[in-house]
Amino acid sequence: MQEKVTSNIPSDINETAQIEVLGARVHNLQNIDVTIPRNQLVVITGLSGSGKSSLAFDTIYAEGQRRYIETFSAYARQFLGGMERPDVDKITGLSPVISIEQKTTGKNPRSTVGTITEIYDFLRLLYARAADAYSYLSGEKMVKYTDAQILDLILSKFEGKSVYILSPMIKGRKGHYKELFEQIRKKGFIHVRLMAKSKKFATT
Repeated sequence: MQEKVTSNIPSDINETAQIEVLGARVHNLQNIDVTIPRNQLVVITGLSGSGKSSLAFDTIYAEGQRRYIETFSAYARQFLGGMERPDVDKITGLSPVISIEQKTTGKNPRSTVGTITEIYDFLRLLYARAADAYSYLSGEKMVKYTDAQILDLILSKFEGKSVYILSPMIKGRKGHYKELFEQIRKKGFIHVRLMAKSKKFATT
């Protein structure tokens, strides 16, 4: 017996590759019809007062948000409040949407759409928890070992061989560290690896 799987995505989204806006009359829009392709970068341009924001924010975005909130339970909707339907005859092919203001409060020049909308946080969590990490050098899957497992691997794979176990002492700082080298020598260490200007060399 096969179980029928249902989707929360409206049927008109699966049937069309475009968004159709019919009879938009919000603000200074005068009963216009617009067809916008999906999965593409679309730019709305025009003179000041021509209705760019009315179409993008007050019509398409407003209807997308209204449909998204309607999927919530009645209990959740009572805290969000109702949203009025924009003055438009029909909009098809529209999925839940995200709106980004033209002027953001962030001063960071490295801000992106992902960080502003906080989608980046969810993607980072998804890749960290659900994905498998692979080494870009060897291509092998990266796994986490306990301290005991690391010791067992070293003893089993490098038995009878010389092994260097390295740990960073200074990273990303400038200065002179003659006293640090002396302290390391007194603790019994005989080798130090220095990294300068992307060149590696060892000294004793």
